[in-house]
Amino acid sequence: MFVANIWEMIELTKAEEQVMQYLWNIEKGFLKDIIEQYPEPRPAYTTISTVVRVLVKKKAIGFNTYGKVNEYFPLVKKSEYTKRYMSTLVQNFFNNSPKQFASFFTKESELSVSELEELKSLIDQQISKKQE
Repeated sequence: MFVANIWEMIELTKAEEQVMQYLWNIEKGFLKDIIEQYPEPRPAYTTISTVVRVLVKKKAIGFNTYGKVNEYFPLVKKSEYTKRYMSTLVQNFFNNSPKQFASFFTKESELSVSELEELKSLIDQQISKKQE
C-alpha cells in the first residue's frame, strides 16, 4: 500500500536512494534481502539497518513484523519519487523549463542517432495524444 503523497515527500540522501532502488526492485524483503542486492563488497549490516530505520522514520518505507524480524516494503512509488526528483531538477537547474532541460539533455548526453530517433518518436506520440 502506497501512502506517501509526492508533495509531502522529503529529500533522500544518496544512501537512502540506493536502499530505495533495491527495495523497489525486490518490492518487499527482509534486511538481508536488501543487503544481498548490493554488489561486493557489501556495506555492513549495521550500516544498512541504520539507513532503513531512517527511511521508516521518514515514512518512505513500512514494515510487517514476523517474530523478531521485519519485512520492509516501499510506501513511496518509484514513479512518483522519480517525477518529483525530475521536477525539482528541472526547477533548480533549468529555470523550471522542461524545454531547457530537453535541450541540455539532447546536446550534452552524447546520444546516438538511433536514441535521438527513439526520443523523437516518443515526443511525436505525446504530441498526437495531446492533439486528440
